[in-house]
Amino acid sequence: MQIAFLVLPDCLIVILGWILYNKLHFSKEFFSGLEKLVYFILFPALLVRSIASTPMSLATTGNFLLATLALAIMGSLCVWLAKPVLKPRPIALASVGQCAYRFNTYIGLSLAPSLAGQAGLASMAVIVGFAIPFVNILAVKSLASHQGSNLFKEILKNPLVLATFAGLLLNFSGIILPSVLDTTLNKLGTSSIPLGLLCVGASLSLQGGSRDGKLVGWILAIRLGLMPVFAMAIAFALDFSIIDTQMFVLFAALPTASAAFILATRMGGDGRLVAFTISAGTILSVLTIPFWVYLTQQLFN
Repeated sequence: MQIAFLVLPDCLIVILGWILYNKLHFSKEFFSGLEKLVYFILFPALLVRSIASTPMSLATTGNFLLATLALAIMGSLCVWLAKPVLKPRPIALASVGQCAYRFNTYIGLSLAPSLAGQAGLASMAVIVGFAIPFVNILAVKSLASHQGSNLFKEILKNPLVLATFAGLLLNFSGIILPSVLDTTLNKLGTSSIPLGLLCVGASLSLQGGSRDGKLVGWILAIRLGLMPVFAMAIAFALDFSIIDTQMFVLFAALPTASAAFILATRMGGDGRLVAFTISAGTILSVLTIPFWVYLTQQLFN
């Protein structure tokens, strides 16, 4: 019950975002601009400061790199199994498959400090930064392999990837940020979490999933059910610390981000189906995230 109350404030902010867009009629342009601000400025500030200010070793970061790669591949393989089992529409599987292994950065970075303080936030920041390139490669390949020519340029320009490596560089080099810059990054990063959650709420939609209900169920079972189990196994195999294990399982239990919808529509996929899957997963995660966090605490504490 205590874990559920930790999740509740984030849920309320997500609901507020939905109300602002659907009931109070804040414009689509407003939320589009807000999401760009969070994505390009505020979240990178949070990542740089969190990673730079928390002691970590090369062994720890190497394990996170290996763990995120393994988790993404496992999720992708489970999606592939839907083809012989369900025989879904090819465009539907290509569009919605990414929802099984992509993750909502906003929710993850919001919950991490509530569960494990600054150390948890730093661990989640590194996990997120390493996972972004892997899931983007898998997602683009699933939609159109011929578009992979510019993929690595896009990844290298990704602000969250750049922020992750900047934070790691500062951390391992021993460079200490000037107090004015550190305070500025702290203020920017703190504002990123509630604003990002408002954007999550504004993006929710429960239309467009009736045609491919079995496929949606398959994807959500992977995203919210199997991925946390895979994460536990990987964390155990790599001998993660308790906090790192909790953060990795939390990361694996996160719902899918709205970026999956953007990619699907940009590459000619079934955007409505992806939007429905994201929204359904976000709502269900209110129940599943506390369960996985509680189970992790019981098994690894």
